[in-house]
Amino acid sequence: MNEHLKDFIHFLVVEKGLSRNTIIAYERDLKSYLTYLQTTEGLTELGRVQRSQIVHFLAYLKNGGKSSKTIARHVASIRAFHQFLLREKAVEHDPTVHIESPQLEKTLPKVLSLKEVETLLDAPKLINQYGYRDKAMLELLYATGIRVSELISLNLADIHLTMGFIRCIGKGNKERIIPIGKTSTLALEKYLEKGRPKFVAKQHKDEALFLNHHGKRLTRQGFWKILKRLSKESGIEKELTPHTLRHSFATHLLENGADLRAVQEMLGHADISTTQIYTHVTKTRLKDVYSKFHPRA
Repeated sequence: MNEHLKDFIHFLVVEKGLSRNTIIAYERDLKSYLTYLQTTEGLTELGRVQRSQIVHFLAYLKNGGKSSKTIARHVASIRAFHQFLLREKAVEHDPTVHIESPQLEKTLPKVLSLKEVETLLDAPKLINQYGYRDKAMLELLYATGIRVSELISLNLADIHLTMGFIRCIGKGNKERIIPIGKTSTLALEKYLEKGRPKFVAKQHKDEALFLNHHGKRLTRQGFWKILKRLSKESGIEKELTPHTLRHSFATHLLENGADLRAVQEMLGHADISTTQIYTHVTKTRLKDVYSKFHPRA
């Protein structure tokens, strides 16, 4: 079973060109699935898997408190895996044919108001290299709407300050060019001049744009700790996630009349329906404003 999983992961890397985080998610889901088949169902061959056993596994996840979103992701991973096995003629049937994904609860992304964004962006104190770095990261996130994984993957060569854009490699290794404004450009210039040189390790020259105190590329976990600290210092009561500035970027653009297709391009969404969730957010905010301020609401 594990050999088939290795072949599938190799297929995702080489032929599908999926991002590292997506591949890690596939592998994690499928390892738990295969472990269940072996330990609970007593199976040693994937060709003997039946629909009922997959249904039992999904029920096992639900009883374990997993959300509908997590279970739906497992279904997608398991389906892709069995379809791969069938194409490779490793099995004779696909037991996922009549497996349905659970209905997902539609949740609107949490966004910050413009005032809250400004409060957060002003939180880093420009007194040392850490302040210059944190300020540049937050300004760039809000200016471009890129994902945190894309932010920490940026290299020096991806930043074109005189032209006013960055080159970003997103999901599926797809490249996109995103404009940056004057404020984020200024923050980046100050970081490159006064911040980054102090992070650079003599024995290790990293091409990464954003570095940690060891002089190496900043990690997602490192950024998450920084965001939590700055959120606390700025006094913002809303729950912040690494995606909050991305959501705020898209919502504020649409609220000010930006074209949906342009926002889709900047966010790197393959399907415009993913971007359309932000139109629902703006409508909800309009209703809130109306209810709060209209005298006859």
